[in-house]
Amino acid sequence: MKKDLRKQLLKRRNGISPEDREKKSAEIIRRLFDTPDFKNAKSILFYASFKSEVETAGCLNSAIKLGKKIAVPLVDKKASRLRLYEIKDASELQSGFMGIPEPAVLEGREKRLKDFDLVVVPGVGFDVYGNRLGYGAGYYDKLLSNSESQVVTIALAFEEQIVSEIQGEEHDVKMDKIITEKRTIDCELEHG
Repeated sequence: MKKDLRKQLLKRRNGISPEDREKKSAEIIRRLFDTPDFKNAKSILFYASFKSEVETAGCLNSAIKLGKKIAVPLVDKKASRLRLYEIKDASELQSGFMGIPEPAVLEGREKRLKDFDLVVVPGVGFDVYGNRLGYGAGYYDKLLSNSESQVVTIALAFEEQIVSEIQGEEHDVKMDKIITEKRTIDCELEHG
């Protein structure tokens, strides 16, 4: 079932025209930057956008200019996990695992989840309760289920990616908030 939903949602997301994706992404990023979570965060783990995801490339340097410490994940396929590296500029990103932009592995730049106040998460689909449908490898679930840190998670998504329900599994990590071009969903309030 998840496989079919993933395929359906990717098709929907891929169907957004590049012009609309750019406009919607800019509005989503504006909304993110306006949240108290973002404003108060000193260090943020961002994702580097890939294919038809909400575009983050342009906002990484904006966040750095605002004095935020920014890191981006790198896929460690051998260990089957994400490794987190601080970047000083978006130009440090290079094509990595499956063509996803990844940070260079530089001495003294590796971070741990507990070093962050906020994690900005990508995904294929979400429901208003914070359930997330990823790409199927479980990298973010492994990273975020690490109990040493209770970090705030905000997912960025287009309205086309919001569905009525995603069947969560025990190991799945729920998002705290989801920001689309039209609204900010507080998943905690939706539980009630």
